[in-house]
Amino acid sequence: QVQLVESGGGLVQAGGSLTVSCVASGRTFSMFSMGWFRQAPGKQREFVAAITRNGVNQYYGDRVKGRFTISRDNAKNTVYLQMSSLKAEDTAIYYCAAVVSTRFSATYYYETTYDYWGQGTQVTVSS
Repeated sequence: QVQLVESGGGLVQAGGSLTVSCVASGRTFSMFSMGWFRQAPGKQREFVAAITRNGVNQYYGDRVKGRFTISRDNAKNTVYLQMSSLKAEDTAIYYCAAVVSTRFSATYYYETTYDYWGQGTQVTVSS
């Protein structure tokens, strides 16, 4: 079992930047590949970014590519999502998720890939 706790959400103006974090506890963090998803009101949950266990490979959704950066610090059991050039349409609850997977490069995009989820942190971008 692993517990995930997101933090760092808040209100930011369009064009601004924000970093959200997710701290894991309960099992060895470096075993897990990690993902970020988001859900806006009335919409389905959307893939944002993912990172492999050792941090070597990162993947991004088309809508955030070039603006968001995912990273991790295995010594701190933490994964980060740095968001820049924020737009009103980035407003959503942001969730981190974790999985121990040997096929991550083929499955990172899907919600069902992940076994563990945090409670989410709200990010609101004002236009």
